Amino acid sequence: MAEVPFIAIEGPIGIGKTSLAKKLAAHFDFHLLKEIVEENPFLGKFYDDIDEWSFQTEMFFLCNRFKQLEDIERKYLTKSKAVIADYHISKNMIFAKRTLQADKFEKYEQIYHILTKDMPVPNMMIYLHASLDTILHRIKLRGREIEQNIKPTYLAQLAQDYEDYMNEFELLHPDIPVIRINGDNMDFIRHQDDLNKIIDQAHRQLKTVVSTRTKA
Repeated sequence: MAEVPFIAIEGPIGIGKTSLAKKLAAHFDFHLLKEIVEENPFLGKFYDDIDEWSFQTEMFFLCNRFKQLEDIERKYLTKSKAVIADYHISKNMIFAKRTLQADKFEKYEQIYHILTKDMPVPNMMIYLHASLDTILHRIKLRGREIEQNIKPTYLAQLAQDYEDYMNEFELLHPDIPVIRINGDNMDFIRHQDDLNKIIDQAHRQLKTVVSTRTKA
């Protein structure tokens, strides 16, 4: 039986994950799963004082993403309905490792593994990355008030954390294709040709994912 397509898009803050997810969901007619961001009541305080508000912020995100994926599995994937998400729940660990103190991270990690043990896993990843200048420019363009206090040093560290994570992800999950998109060279929002290139790559990988699982 063929596996239901479940695509996750990842990358640093402001890189364009949601914008790309919307465009691909519309093209492929997949259900769009968007992460809850601005609804997090701790996020503004977090950007003002990371040490003080990191645990509350990360726990809110973890619990909401757990609930979202639980619903997605029940309402879509188990009914053979394809899904594209603008995040992968493992991003929680990227942020937690960067922001939480050791004692709190240990508690958080235990909760994370309990909640995600049986969660559905994407069978394709799209990784968006770019230079710090591009990331800062895009954050400014979208104009979220709560993001205007993000320190460039934090964003630079986060971008490197994502790069390290994705390199490790490809080693640990060789069966899950990863499409890497350089945001410095491609602007899929303003240029249709760039979007078409991403769509073509996704088409090819989807055929591979489905045919491989069918033969298995």
